[in-house]
Amino acid sequence: MRTIFFLVGALVALSIPVSGMAQSHAAGTIVMEFDLSDYPADREARLWIPYPVSDADQLITDISLSGNYAQSAVYSDRQYSTPMLYARWDKGAASRKLVLSFHAVRQEVVKKDFPEKEGGWDPTDYALYLEPTSLGPIDGPVKVLADEITAGKTTVLGKAKAIYDWICGNMYRDPMTKGCGPGDVCSLLVTPGGKCTDIHSVFVALCRAAGVPAREIFGIRLGKEAIVDISTWQHCWAEFFLPGYGWVPVDPADVRKMMLTENLTSEDPKAKEYHEYFWGAWDSYRVKLAVGRDLVLNPRQEGAPLNTFGYPYAEVGGKALDWLDPKTFRYTFTYRQ
Repeated sequence: MRTIFFLVGALVALSIPVSGMAQSHAAGTIVMEFDLSDYPADREARLWIPYPVSDADQLITDISLSGNYAQSAVYSDRQYSTPMLYARWDKGAASRKLVLSFHAVRQEVVKKDFPEKEGGWDPTDYALYLEPTSLGPIDGPVKVLADEITAGKTTVLGKAKAIYDWICGNMYRDPMTKGCGPGDVCSLLVTPGGKCTDIHSVFVALCRAAGVPAREIFGIRLGKEAIVDISTWQHCWAEFFLPGYGWVPVDPADVRKMMLTENLTSEDPKAKEYHEYFWGAWDSYRVKLAVGRDLVLNPRQEGAPLNTFGYPYAEVGGKALDWLDPKTFRYTFTYRQ
């Protein structure tokens, strides 16, 4: 058993604020345990895990890695610089185990003090966040709808707000969706129900079609109890770029989730509070892990580029495991205050 300690990445719980509250923080430790021992030992096994790093909104510390892998390292992809932990087990390894833990302190993000006049900007500087993706086209029906939603809007802020309002009013959370949803925008324009990746993929595609740089962020939610199994608590949220201001946080998927959970109509005052709050804000119960669509991992995976990298990814004998099934894939994520 080998153990390596990194000083790069932490999470305590509060309720989602909806109005008039000081910025909150959440903190604690996430432990990610993997066991690929059940798969044939005569095949090489490889594992990629979205890797947490500190930024302006979160502090990641006390990173600890242990396991019986033959090789491990932290890399990033070439297009989005998304960090990832890579581990490999040679053919013949009867046991394949890995544990990654980190402590996180996450702050609530509130950015609502928008300037009266937008600054100048060059769209080529944000070309990556104005491009289509394999499941998020920005032409055809997507462009037609974006133009319809943003008709009469001449500013980036105005267009983004119109799209946000449309998403909150026209999409809905479908609890039967597997995982966070694939984010297939064309299908979602026909049946606008899904989970967080679905809802934010439509937001991002519509923004990009309207000339507004936007991107999804993939991570995991934090618990609000002393010890919680968060193996299936992956979450996706979004942000758009406002010239002269910076990236603006939004989470219309959580608006729809709270409406479903609390059985609220769009006219309910509580629903309006959630609608207002998540325009320009994220609560503190989330840790960012990855960005980017159609990711080519590092080292490169045998399979196709990943639609999203919000979940761990593994291949045994060059064949991908079902990352949406932690019981078959054999991983457990635990949150401890």
